[in-house]
Amino acid sequence: MKKTLALVACALLAVGLAACNADKGPADMAIKAADEAITAAAPEAEKFVPDQLTACKDALTAAKDQFAKGDYKGALAAATELGTKAKDLATAAAAKKDELTKAWTDLSGSFPQMLGAITTKVAELGSARKLPKGMDAAKLTQAKEGLAGLTKSWEEASAAFTGGNLVDAMAKAGGLKEKATEIMGLVGMEPPAPAPAEAPAAAPAK
Repeated sequence: MKKTLALVACALLAVGLAACNADKGPADMAIKAADEAITAAAPEAEKFVPDQLTACKDALTAAKDQFAKGDYKGALAAATELGTKAKDLATAAAAKKDELTKAWTDLSGSFPQMLGAITTKVAELGSARKLPKGMDAAKLTQAKEGLAGLTKSWEEASAAFTGGNLVDAMAKAGGLKEKATEIMGLVGMEPPAPAPAEAPAAAPAK
């Protein structure tokens, strides 16, 4: 009886090991595929969705650890899920890049004109013999200092964009339009009219 039980136990162990080893190859392939996908997406993800990239790398490390410990079934499941996350990583990075590119295009198409108009107005006030009603030397000084700050920030943002750092460019350009509008009000200029909202896409005909 004991011999029979021992044989059964050995048989069950063999079956278990066979099932476990059956997952080893697929797990190894899935981990390598996920690793390659993450590596391919990493350059853009590092710029635009760094937190998401870190999460994927951590998950990959965990899957590799499972594999190293012989948990091939767990490693296979984790790597398979990670393959989907790697695709999502590339998609998210591309979407963020498109979003920031559009924001920069919109800003660079309007802000330089605002900056130029403010520069001209401040220069006119600075050379005027008498300041207009509602304007005094203190306000003019404030406008000049604000203009200097705007100009510097825009130059830094433009340099970052030229250098290929879109995220940094938008970070440096953040709030510049609002600050420019404040200075325009300070020197008696009309703020620019807000851009018209985009019309919703027409529903497809049925």
